[in-house]
Amino acid sequence: MKNSVIKGDKFILGGDYNPDQWKDYPEVLSEDIRLMKLAGCNAMTVGIFSWAEIEPQEGVYNFEFMDSVINRLYENGIKVILATPSGARPAWLSQKYPEVLRTTERFEKKHHGERHNHCYTSPVYREKVKNINKKLAERYKDHPGLLMWHVSNEYNGICYCEKCAEAFREWLKKKYDNNLDALNSAWWNAFWSHTYSDWSQIEPPSPIGECSIHALKIEWKRFVTDSTIDFYLEEAKVLRDITPDIPVTTNWYWCQEELNYKKFSKYVDIVAWDEYPEWHSPKGDFNVANEAAFIYNHNRSLKDGQPFMLMESTPSCVSYRTANGLKRPEMTLTSGLQAIAHGSDTVQYFQWRKSRGSFEKFHGAVVDHEGSENTRTFREVSALGKILSDTSEIKNSRTNSEVALMYDRESLWAVDECLGFKTHDMGYEKTCFAHHKCFYKNSINIDVIAPEDDYSKYKLIVIPMLYMMNEETVNKIEAYVKNGGTVVMTYISAYVNETDLCWLGGFPAGKLKDVFGIWNEEIDSLFDGVTKKVKSAGGKIYNAVDYCELLHTRSAEVLCEYDEDFYKGMPCVTKNNYGNGTAYYIGFRDEGDFIEEFYDNLINEMGIKKVMDKLPDEVVAVSRANENGEYIFLQNFSKNTVEIAEKYESMLERTQIKDNKIILSPYETAILKKGVDVN
Repeated sequence: MKNSVIKGDKFILGGDYNPDQWKDYPEVLSEDIRLMKLAGCNAMTVGIFSWAEIEPQEGVYNFEFMDSVINRLYENGIKVILATPSGARPAWLSQKYPEVLRTTERFEKKHHGERHNHCYTSPVYREKVKNINKKLAERYKDHPGLLMWHVSNEYNGICYCEKCAEAFREWLKKKYDNNLDALNSAWWNAFWSHTYSDWSQIEPPSPIGECSIHALKIEWKRFVTDSTIDFYLEEAKVLRDITPDIPVTTNWYWCQEELNYKKFSKYVDIVAWDEYPEWHSPKGDFNVANEAAFIYNHNRSLKDGQPFMLMESTPSCVSYRTANGLKRPEMTLTSGLQAIAHGSDTVQYFQWRKSRGSFEKFHGAVVDHEGSENTRTFREVSALGKILSDTSEIKNSRTNSEVALMYDRESLWAVDECLGFKTHDMGYEKTCFAHHKCFYKNSINIDVIAPEDDYSKYKLIVIPMLYMMNEETVNKIEAYVKNGGTVVMTYISAYVNETDLCWLGGFPAGKLKDVFGIWNEEIDSLFDGVTKKVKSAGGKIYNAVDYCELLHTRSAEVLCEYDEDFYKGMPCVTKNNYGNGTAYYIGFRDEGDFIEEFYDNLINEMGIKKVMDKLPDEVVAVSRANENGEYIFLQNFSKNTVEIAEKYESMLERTQIKDNKIILSPYETAILKKGVDVN
């Protein structure tokens, strides 16, 4: 078992701490320490938005207050995750160097304000960030309380200034070997006479300029990812040069769709994530839990199963949605433990104490405006602190998965640009969530991998709607099945290559037609509310929605066919034996009942391991394991109290056990250790 990136044998409990907002309230700062210790916090993230405090004027540095904060935390047994402040620069910097401000997609220069309103390409901004990062690293390099570096905050956004445009052109020249003809061919620029005759003609995609070349828009997003990574690496280099033994990371957020986190993950020492599920929303709590689980499984898979960090979450509510509801009793505990269950070694909150004013003054926090430990939220966070302390042997354990689901951020970019099917919402992530749910509800550990990952360790790989697929991925899928693997692939997969050119010879691409034993002639996109009947080989009827692919079999066995319209009798679900493996193809989107039954049968046929079996509805079990045993997180996401036969040793004193049954109240979690038979 690899050593954890996070030093120490304890889970981390803490959060974003902004003491500079409370400089004029010394009694609050003293009380913070008391409350942190009471809650069981052992690490705080500080300095995220402290640039104006540390460097109030250009070149004038003031570390006195930061020194006092870090020293006080350390003296009370609390480590520091120290942030670089590049996420929000001070006003003096914008005023003196307006070039650091971003330019919008309509090529308008922004004014000072908000966060991440800066140009990653700007030499001035890079220099100023480098300077303050160097000062921080030199100041605290030998401080025993320094646990980790937290670089910037939720990198996001795009700048369209001329410096960024020129950097994009240079990026393209390098990628296309300075061959403009090759670029024109790869982008199909003969369409609408869009052929470029000089590199200088290429501009970032814009609603007031070029926005119809899909390859341009995809390459621009690739450039944005690379540009952001380059900026991060420049920030991180200073820290690594001065403090080579201190881990470096940055926090990501699922909604920042312009970034490819798989590519970014190579450059962080540990994946750190901000997650804010919409608990108690109309989606339904189990669906929200499934989406959160998908994201956590994705985080864990980014670095080949290495534990990640939940860097931000809310202990109560957020402040930016249409309705910002509270977490119900037990949900703060269970939502934190859900992250741990899926591979996090930390639970951290935004924010520790509610800001008294400005944008996030009503965003949830561990400490409310009331200011004491006498709140429901504080009690639940403290209870979580005790649980994390009592179960520290689980830290750095891993998740063993026989199943993987393939997700690709670049394919999301491509399918979102796609015109010709359902242009308002192709539903790529919706499809991924739906297929993931079929395993989650069955308490099956599942990884969420990228096309470039290793497939060999999985018995089953699910590939929902992977619209963009390059030749390397086609070859990897073919080899995986040929060597004995099982694949399930769906509609709208392998339609285009990496520059969004349609694969010739019919879909799916290339040799996948042999792997799946089918070819797809057409796709019928259905209006909202319209369904088409599908009939299984056993005669059961299902409803197709959104997409119906019209398939022809080459060698595949037909499992389902359409039962109405002009394509009645045509196959829509197939099974093909290829080499030593099996390839299933699902050619329609259903309302959920078909894929649930399909995967239930496949799981049984393949003998896929379930963490626990025969659980009540909306109750799931996921596990982590190390040399000491397997740790099962049993989570109730329903509004009902449930009873589950006690099979393994309970690790929590608070878990109710009666008549050899575990009693789980709504939104409660139990943690079990497998290997001790208590019956």
